[in-house]
Amino acid sequence: MIDPLLVLSKLAKQNQPHFYFENRDKHQAIAAFDTAILQQMSGANRFSEAQQFIQGCFQRLLSNYPDIYAVQPPWNAPCFFCSFTFFDHNRTVDSPFPPATVFLPHWQIVRWQEASFVIVNWEIDTASRIGELTQTIWNQLQKLQLIQYDGFYLAEDQKARLNRWEIIETHDFQSTVSSALQSIHQQAYKKLVLAHAIDVCSNLPFQWSRSLHHLRQLHPDCCVFSTGNGNGQRFIGASPERLLSIRNRKLITDALAGSASRGRTAVEDVDFANRLFNSEKERREHQLVVEFIAQQLTALGLHPRYAEVPALLRLSNIQHLHTPIQAVLPAHLHPLQLLTALHPTPAVAGMPRQTACEQILHYEQFDRSLYAAPLGWVDAHGNAEFIVGIRSALLDGNRARLYAGAGIVAGSDPERELAEVKLKLQALLRGLI
Repeated sequence: MIDPLLVLSKLAKQNQPHFYFENRDKHQAIAAFDTAILQQMSGANRFSEAQQFIQGCFQRLLSNYPDIYAVQPPWNAPCFFCSFTFFDHNRTVDSPFPPATVFLPHWQIVRWQEASFVIVNWEIDTASRIGELTQTIWNQLQKLQLIQYDGFYLAEDQKARLNRWEIIETHDFQSTVSSALQSIHQQAYKKLVLAHAIDVCSNLPFQWSRSLHHLRQLHPDCCVFSTGNGNGQRFIGASPERLLSIRNRKLITDALAGSASRGRTAVEDVDFANRLFNSEKERREHQLVVEFIAQQLTALGLHPRYAEVPALLRLSNIQHLHTPIQAVLPAHLHPLQLLTALHPTPAVAGMPRQTACEQILHYEQFDRSLYAAPLGWVDAHGNAEFIVGIRSALLDGNRARLYAGAGIVAGSDPERELAEVKLKLQALLRGLI
């Protein structure tokens, strides 16, 4: 069986954009690399411009797969892979990722359950030399057959390198939370999600593919992801949060807000869960997210369905209040129209949304870039999946910037919020190689 991550690490070139998704518990993974078509956008209309571009490309697409594949496992048809930054503009001219990037890859390498398959996309015109193109594809397919697991992910110096890091705090998160709480007490806004970033410096370059392999072992219940800009910078992470998943016009989105540690014993774990579930502050923070998503979907003419009481989502080192929200989509509604309505949710920005975004720009002195932003794919049949780029890191040579955030509402304690972001940062620190 093909390991898409191994193929990506062996065949993708540093100057080629790439996209990687894996959910180990669901036995599904995809690696997409090299570009058949690529477009970048910015500004307030970036989602609609991306939608129009993707739809226009799919109208010109010639394919040799039957329509039945549209209702089979995802990625069984050509997909556009998309990354959007948190804001629709970059704060600095040297920001590593444009506000919007969509691309159709030459290669989609897929593992689904016990099956593996490859999709090849190529743009052709009257000047294309079909014979040479066919030979290029055949040669690459032959390379795929030769790729075997060879201990590539096993680095002898992993433990030694852990001692060679230097961690640099970018700002005083606890003081920032205290300042934001004063504004909340003055009723300027209901909730603000503040991000914290730390820089990790190593004397050797970080090995992004090995880090991804480590993350998928540590966090099999999350979506492990990576996207590269073709300039040597990669954004990786293990996100627990699904912004939207659409299969056969059925939408599922997650309200994920309210957090607690996992216990060191079964008794302690249950105690932490009960405290989380019974916390008025955490339940209020969670309800803001549920109500926002439901209102946004209703405004689009949908009929969202969800449980009145949240469930607990237990991950390896943290647990969250979790409410899945479902709806049926009409045929005319495109997934990127939903992104316009949902991003950013109060789980990663705050409420009211516009005010919260303005406050984020005020309090955070670093560029969020792809942190807490939509990353995902869409196909020609309206199937799509986007996660939220949290529990994430930007890798650039021997430097890594790690991001984590916490929701601040009335009743938040700055010391506890700092402890929460440190807990979330550990998820990435443990994975870096």
